[in-house]
Amino acid sequence: MIIPDPRSAIARLPLIWLCGVVLLPVFCTPDNLLAAQKSKEKPYALVVGTVWGPDNRPVYGVPVKIRRSKDKKPKWEVYSDHHGEFAQRLPPGDSDYILTADLKHVKTPDGKPLRLVQEVTIHITGEERVDTGLHLTY
Repeated sequence: MIIPDPRSAIARLPLIWLCGVVLLPVFCTPDNLLAAQKSKEKPYALVVGTVWGPDNRPVYGVPVKIRRSKDKKPKWEVYSDHHGEFAQRLPPGDSDYILTADLKHVKTPDGKPLRLVQEVTIHITGEERVDTGLHLTY
């Protein structure tokens, strides 16, 4: 029978494993991981909304275009999901944004064209979340 030398790597494996099991949870607590994640993220504001159809049901697949109020062309475009919801990160800071629905390629089952009731203007002041809705009609 061969007895490993206590200074060898094989003899130190249980000690290394034990230190990892004891010390790893100390350094990997959720607070430490969350703090590390937050320090890497850039600050942002969040606009969240729902696209509502003429029957007051959520509408899937509608392109939502977002632009600063001073700009003519949209800078962001997102699509409503199966719940009619969309979300987009925006730069934080004092600014107004205009949301509109691009309905050129949206088709209804009965063939009636849809139109947006009105564009929605939102105001962002910092790192915040703004909830809104876009309403469609015939």
